[in-house]
Amino acid sequence: MKVPHQPLNPYTLNTLLERASRGLAELDAFTLIVPDVDLFIQMHITKEANNSSRIEGTQTQMDEAVLKAEQLSPEKRDDWGEVRNYVQAINEAITELDRLPLSNRLLKHTHAILMQGVRGENKTPGEFRISQNWIGGSGLSDAAFIPPHHSEVPELMSDLELFWHNDNINVPELIRIALSHYQFETIHPFLDGNGRIGRLLITLYLVNKGLLRKPSLYLSHFFERNRGSYYDALTRVRQSNDISHWVRFFLNAVIETSGKGKETFQRILALRQEMDSLTISYGKRAENVQILMKNLYRRPAVTANEAADLLGVSHQAASALLKKMVSDGILKEITGYQRNRVFMFFRYLELFSD
Repeated sequence: MKVPHQPLNPYTLNTLLERASRGLAELDAFTLIVPDVDLFIQMHITKEANNSSRIEGTQTQMDEAVLKAEQLSPEKRDDWGEVRNYVQAINEAITELDRLPLSNRLLKHTHAILMQGVRGENKTPGEFRISQNWIGGSGLSDAAFIPPHHSEVPELMSDLELFWHNDNINVPELIRIALSHYQFETIHPFLDGNGRIGRLLITLYLVNKGLLRKPSLYLSHFFERNRGSYYDALTRVRQSNDISHWVRFFLNAVIETSGKGKETFQRILALRQEMDSLTISYGKRAENVQILMKNLYRRPAVTANEAADLLGVSHQAASALLKKMVSDGILKEITGYQRNRVFMFFRYLELFSD
């Protein structure tokens, strides 16, 4: 992998690297102590899919991202489809890492899922580009940046894959993935979807290298909130070889995001303890509430029909239970309809809202 020639200043980066590594380790520790952590990881994934897609221009909000397509107005379904594709792409990529190392083959497969049936579906999903692309502007003549010629992409991506797994290169893993993200975005190997795949690459790398046991760190919210600084940091490497500035930005993103992730897990634990105590008051229906709550931790929206199917009870019994949960302040009905009502576990959703 070819990286900018300006050396990293170890004296400047050591403190940031130490803080980022410690924050990441503490975040990872939470995934070991939180019961049923995989339930909550799904909401982390949904938030990442929503934030990463918003950087690319989608307008879906978190309360919409957890709904089903038929529960949204038709004009919102295209953006929603991109977010749900990203959720599926993340989940399948993480599952693949259980049996395969991080690779270009995995990135291509993930890209194919990301682009299926949405904008960009005709731009060779799952394949590296075989034509020139550009970043910014309306075309090559006024582009802000022109990535390498498509004939160079296979070799550059092969070189990047070797960099991920070359144990003879003594580079800390967080520095290595910072460099890899920059390199991926500079190569821009796909015709579309490079931003989303490049940001997902960060989490896949950390899981593959064992720095995270669960996919709990996602930087898209930080990148979106600091979008101008994010693009500026990447541009400074390309224009003036200032790799140190980019790495500092990246490590600060890890530090802040790890801290916010720990806070979210702490709030999840507190909320779950409160909900578990409240569940006891439901007497004979407590077991059904527990089953329903587990489902809501994974996706915090439910209808009476879904609750009835999940619990194996009548629609009337499910509706009565949901009504009780609304009166107890657990759920809110969000449609205002008499039929096809949707109940949201709003206090949980708020933990993942910006």
